[in-house]
Amino acid sequence: MAEYQTLRIEFNKPRQNVVTLTFDRPDALNALNSQVTEDLKLALSELADKKSEVRALIITGEGTKSFVAGADISEMVKLTPPEARNFLHELQQTLTKLEELSFPVIAKINGYALGGGLEVALACDIRIASDNALIGLPEVSLGLIPAGGGTQRLTRLIGEGHSKYLIMTGSRLNAEQALQYGIVSKVVPQEKLDEEVDNLLNKISNLAPIAIGSAKIAIQASFNETLNSGLEIELDEAVKCFQTKDLREGMNAFLEKRRAEFTGK
Repeated sequence: MAEYQTLRIEFNKPRQNVVTLTFDRPDALNALNSQVTEDLKLALSELADKKSEVRALIITGEGTKSFVAGADISEMVKLTPPEARNFLHELQQTLTKLEELSFPVIAKINGYALGGGLEVALACDIRIASDNALIGLPEVSLGLIPAGGGTQRLTRLIGEGHSKYLIMTGSRLNAEQALQYGIVSKVVPQEKLDEEVDNLLNKISNLAPIAIGSAKIAIQASFNETLNSGLEIELDEAVKCFQTKDLREGMNAFLEKRRAEFTGK
């Protein structure tokens, strides 16, 4: 893997075939800037190339205060409109690459997830938060709007009405409020966050990876395709599963009343 200035990539952590990506700018509460975006884009490309070796990706932030606190305002305030377009376009494209990874991506939200930080989490498949998390898209308080995909992904996740309320008021939610809105799937005490994510990984690692990837593709198609097109994609992915050894293993294990041993083939 390449060397990164603003993040760390650790393979087989916390378990085999799992990768942990940690945003590593603790002095800036892991805020996003152009270097972070560049590092993240490169890291995602490398992980996509190693997809056969990866069962899941965890994304988190260094320290106990912040997942990603948002965009680095000290950099953004200097941008001209054309420079802002380039920066935000790169961020959008990078988070789309994150969303399109073929394996499950878990956001381990260990503190602030505001603005661009929440936009990173929204591009993940599952979001688990510690009870000290603070979550929101407060860009209007800066005279801006969410522009790293936040207006689109939050609306798809929780609906138009809730999204308009949260974005137009610049609301910041505590972890329990984010759970009530459906932004995160679970909230646990901060000291239990690693354990909760590992429990989730245990569930995922015991299931068929090809089927999980196919399910992800089919679910995402519901946002980008018509119903009929989405059904065709769902059908194609289901048939793809029928071509795998894992499907035979899973069905035979069910019939034989034993635990399936999936190999990703």
